[in-house]
Amino acid sequence: MDNKKLDTIFHSLIKDISGGNGHWQFILGDTQIICLTDELHNRMRLMAPVIETKEMTPSEMTACLEANFHTALDIKYAISDDVLWSVFMHPLKELTERQVEDAIQQVYAGAQNFGSSYSSSNLYFPTKEDRKNRMN
Repeated sequence: MDNKKLDTIFHSLIKDISGGNGHWQFILGDTQIICLTDELHNRMRLMAPVIETKEMTPSEMTACLEANFHTALDIKYAISDDVLWSVFMHPLKELTERQVEDAIQQVYAGAQNFGSSYSSSNLYFPTKEDRKNRMN
């Protein structure tokens, strides 16, 4: 994968997209999604802003960290510049078209599911409480 191929993929999937050559932006539903790449360092980051950290409760912060382990899967919740983000990071060259499509959906789902399931898909790794409840 490179910026040229990524640009082709984005334009085939998304009607209204701006940017190019390592920086793209688009809206999916009501969620802004941004993609940044660095070909020199072989990195790609797809992300969506979720909420300003000053608006988060301590329990929401904890839920995000737990989600990073159990339900966020290929995305992570991360904080930068006082904003919580739903973020997918991957080496650029090794990225496949299918992974790009899946990353868009997971970043979107992570942003949408903040405050509820904190999940990026239907798959999750069970918590200690989940395992305990299965035994009872």
